[in-house]
Amino acid sequence: MEIRDRIRNKAHDLFMQYGIRSVSMDDIAAQLGMSKKTIYQFFADKDELVEAVVNEELDSTQKDCMQCLSEAKDAIEEMLLTMEQVHEQMSNMNPMVVFDLEKFHQQAYQKFSKHKNEFLYKVIKANIERGIKEELYRPELNIDIISKYRLETMMLPFNVFVFPPGKYNLANVTHDIMEHFLYGLVTLKGHKQILKYKQERIKTES
Repeated sequence: MEIRDRIRNKAHDLFMQYGIRSVSMDDIAAQLGMSKKTIYQFFADKDELVEAVVNEELDSTQKDCMQCLSEAKDAIEEMLLTMEQVHEQMSNMNPMVVFDLEKFHQQAYQKFSKHKNEFLYKVIKANIERGIKEELYRPELNIDIISKYRLETMMLPFNVFVFPPGKYNLANVTHDIMEHFLYGLVTLKGHKQILKYKQERIKTES
């Protein structure tokens, strides 16, 4: 693996575990067993390193979304596959990451916001449109409002004042909010489909 990738990957792991602000360039250098000078040969400063980590994370998220879309038989399965992906992603994430990004690394946060408000908005909107066509989601839904509502509830688990990390698990909070959102979308047919997929997963896991 190239040195630049090694640095970025180690920074990613440390940021996700401890938050961005609490991890210094010295910490990253020590974990890699290299000098800080070597890191600065590849990244001008911490801002640039944070941006590289965010770019990689957003690329990975977009690929995951496309994979869920291509594998899913219907809108509900797409949502359930996405929930599994997100749960795995959040299991090792410190909720302070988003707060640190917004407060201390504005340029990287702008990229994250653009990804949320443009890419994720399109993904959610397309899923709702698909679910309505498949008669799994309620036809009277205002797609634009509900898509934006989902985008904002996506940020709620990262609010450490509402869900303090010592008391709440980020992955579990995110899962419960997503599941609640899905149940709010569905028709009776869709509700039955959720239960069917859940039963199938229980059989697969047992």
